[in-house]
Amino acid sequence: MDNTKPNTMKKRLILVMDFLREKSDQDHPQDTHQLLRYLESQGVNTNRKTLKSDLDLLVDCGIDIITIPSKPNKYYWGQREFEIPELQLLIDAVLSSRFITKKKSRELARKISGLASDSQKKKLERHMNTAGRVKPVNENIFYIVNDVNDAINRKRKITFKYIEYSPEKKKILRNDGEVYELSPYALYWNDDFYYVIGWSDKHDNVSAFRVDRMDSVAISDEAAEKKPKGFRLDDYSRQIFEMYDGQGVRVKLECRNELMKYVIDKFGERVKTEVATRSTFYVWADVALSPTFYAWVFRFSGGIRILSPDQAVEEIGDMARDVMGEA
Repeated sequence: MDNTKPNTMKKRLILVMDFLREKSDQDHPQDTHQLLRYLESQGVNTNRKTLKSDLDLLVDCGIDIITIPSKPNKYYWGQREFEIPELQLLIDAVLSSRFITKKKSRELARKISGLASDSQKKKLERHMNTAGRVKPVNENIFYIVNDVNDAINRKRKITFKYIEYSPEKKKILRNDGEVYELSPYALYWNDDFYYVIGWSDKHDNVSAFRVDRMDSVAISDEAAEKKPKGFRLDDYSRQIFEMYDGQGVRVKLECRNELMKYVIDKFGERVKTEVATRSTFYVWADVALSPTFYAWVFRFSGGIRILSPDQAVEEIGDMARDVMGEA
C-alpha cells in the first residue's frame, strides 16, 4: 500500500488515534512495535519514520498524545473528556436510578465505560451491579422522554393516559383510560423519579406527572399554552415539595440538632434557621401542605415538630390519629 496516498494517510491517522484511545492510558502505554503491528493487522504497512510523522501531525492538530522517550518510544492517550472518578460517578448514578430499567441501565453504563481505555473499562465494569435495586420494567420510558422533549422544543401539547395500580398489583389506567392533555414546559428529576411539568387542561393549572406512569404518549398538532406569567420552575418545584400538589405556605418547625443534615438535604443550605434550645433549632421553610410533607415529618419520630401555621398542626394531628385508628 502506498503510504503517500491521501486516503491511505487518512486511514492510518484514524487507526492510530483509535488504537491509542482504546488501548492506552498512563498506566498502559503502547510502544512503536505495538502500533506498527496493529496497523499491519488492519492492512496498513508503514515504517517507524512515517509513524513518527503521523504522531507528530496528530499532536500538532491538538490531540493529546503523550510520548515516553525510550527504546522503542512509548505513547499513550493523554487528556480524556472524563476522568475515571467522573465516569464512576456517572455509572453509579445510572445503575442506582429507579427510573431507568435494569436492561437500559447496563447498556448506558457500558457506553459510559467505553469513554475510558480498555484496561480502565475493565476496572469500571467490575463494579457494575444492579442486584437488589428497585428497577422499573417499562422499556418505553426513553421513547416517552424523547417525545416529551420533542414536544417541548416544538411548543406542542402532548396527550397521554396515566397508569395506576389495582389492589391486585395490576396496572390500570386512571379514570378508565381518560386522555390527558398537557402543555409541557420541562422535564424534572426529583427523588429518583422523572416528571414532566406543564399546564394541565384538566386541572387548569401547572401540574406534574410521573414519566414512568405515562402511557400512549402522543405529540398533538395543537400549540402548547404559554407559561403563566411569573412562572419559574425552581419556585414551583420548591413549593410543591417533592412534586406533590398542596397548599403552599410557610411553616415553622422545631428540630433536634442532629437532624440539621436532613433539613439541609430537603431545603438547602440557605434555609432560615435559628437556635431554639440547647438541643433544638427552629426552621422556617416554604412547603406545600400535602401528605408527602407530613410523611417527611413523621420519618423522624417526633424529632421534628410543626409549630405553625395552625392548619398544618391540625392536619398532621389528624393524620396521626387516623394512623392509630382513633376517631
